[in-house]
Amino acid sequence: MNTLLAVIIGALTVYLAYTLYARRIDRNVIQSDPKRATPATLYMDGVDFMPTNRNILFGYHFKSIAAAGPIVGAIVAATLWGWLPAIIWLVLGVSFIGWASDYSAIVLSVRNEGNSLSAVAHRLVSPRTRTVLFLFIFFYLLLVAGAFVGIMATVLESQPRTQFGIILLVAMGLLLGQMLYRWRTGLVGATILTVGITLLAILAGPLTEGIFKGLNAALNGMTGGAPIVTYFDPTLAGFKGAEAKIMPSLLFWAIAICVFCYAGSVLPIWRMAQPVVYVGFWITAMAMVLGLGGAALATFVKPEVAQFQIPAFKGWNPQMGPAGIMPLWPMLFVTIACGAISGWHALFGAVGTARQIENEADMLPVGGGSMFTEFLLGLLALLAVSVGAKGAPVGAFANGLGGFISVWGVPLQYAVSLAFAAFIVIVLVVTQLLFRVMRVTLTEWLGEVIPPLRNQHVASFISIALAILLVLTGTWIYLWQLFGGANQLMAALSLLLVTVWLASVGKNWLYAGIPMIFMYITTVAAILVTAYNIYFNVYQPNLAAGRTLPVVGSGLMVLVAILLVVAAAFIGIDGWRAFMRYLRRPAPAPKAAPARG
Repeated sequence: MNTLLAVIIGALTVYLAYTLYARRIDRNVIQSDPKRATPATLYMDGVDFMPTNRNILFGYHFKSIAAAGPIVGAIVAATLWGWLPAIIWLVLGVSFIGWASDYSAIVLSVRNEGNSLSAVAHRLVSPRTRTVLFLFIFFYLLLVAGAFVGIMATVLESQPRTQFGIILLVAMGLLLGQMLYRWRTGLVGATILTVGITLLAILAGPLTEGIFKGLNAALNGMTGGAPIVTYFDPTLAGFKGAEAKIMPSLLFWAIAICVFCYAGSVLPIWRMAQPVVYVGFWITAMAMVLGLGGAALATFVKPEVAQFQIPAFKGWNPQMGPAGIMPLWPMLFVTIACGAISGWHALFGAVGTARQIENEADMLPVGGGSMFTEFLLGLLALLAVSVGAKGAPVGAFANGLGGFISVWGVPLQYAVSLAFAAFIVIVLVVTQLLFRVMRVTLTEWLGEVIPPLRNQHVASFISIALAILLVLTGTWIYLWQLFGGANQLMAALSLLLVTVWLASVGKNWLYAGIPMIFMYITTVAAILVTAYNIYFNVYQPNLAAGRTLPVVGSGLMVLVAILLVVAAAFIGIDGWRAFMRYLRRPAPAPKAAPARG
């Protein structure tokens, strides 16, 4: 297998699935109507509801859903099971499940006045489902946010050559928002200026590396080189465990990330979140185009970086730590999440993107098109590790992608710097949106009971404070092990709501219902396997060693895993009852679309 053939497979997958399947569902089942008024045009407030140009919204939505998942997941899966199972699931997942989930969640919200998944669940299913879903969503987001802050702080601290580019990215995003929405500058010119300056800053990273190394050293010197917090990380050294340290420099970058996320959460969507994500999209797109193009071209001009070096298939059940198991089913399907299907996509699409859809004809290219683009990012990550790139997942991705970019004549040092910066951009701009969705969820969930939570500053501060607490205590390490199952369970719950809604309006529900059943069974099984691994790999060894925090942390995670399964059962039962209730009644007459204008 070589990279050229893999790129061709990826391109054919996108073209055939989008044109032959996705467009057919949009035309015949959903029947998107360009004349129907959307929530963005009806309820425009400039904060969350904001009619947005399709081109901007595509970039915004793609970068909002594309985070560490498609990169780390594909690399870990290829390492555990080989590249062949990974590429098969990427292709089949995105073709029949992923795009349908992302697109349908946006449709569900747009056709229900921009309401979140929880609000739609309250109306379509039951009040109990809404409450359980709120609880699930908030702690799911807290899990991901704490992990992303920890990961991003670690990468920023260890890669000082990327920090100047990230600072300029934020500055250029603020400038772009001002240019587009206040100065009314043309989109093309504003994009070229802000993206160009950001790219130059990223490429200048090796020149500014010394400045940020000095900053890190000065910060660590404040404690005489001693860590602020030391905790036991059971995931290090093949689950044998080792000490992990939080230095002052890491805490500084974690706080800096949280300040950025706070601003992105409370400022109007046009001021910061949308333009920063849009600039980040172009940096990511540039790295992807250069990477995929380089991977195809390398077969002819640089074959040493084009041939797969890892086995196609490594076995059905690789060992996970001293006592764990990792059976291909169900674990492959939650290890590779975002490149094939992801619950975060549906959650964000319903809360964020749906409230910016200007025209129903934009729902498929924005929702479905972004998912197919993220599939290509997952494929690129798979290629990066398959050609033998060394390092942990982030390092392997950057080194492999840097090798592909260098095919175009870019010096390898600068190519790898661009690849590292692309990874940071990919994750950082999504992290701010996690907290924005957390703020909305917390307000909707508890705002009526605890009035101060209606204030966006209070809700945002509480969300960020909880994430920092997870980082400082090291407990995010335990939570992170449940990410794959929780994320894919969120996707199954989203598809369940879509299926119930389709039945309630008398439309064909099979395109969402069949994938929902598969994801539901698979993710529940995966969560139980994860609980088994945590218990035997972390809880029992640390109980024998007398370590308190690992025992408490891993014990709580086993309990959380069980609670996730119970929550899924409650929602599934309620969803089934609602589904059967709608199937038994005649389809309601379609409502007249509100006039636009």
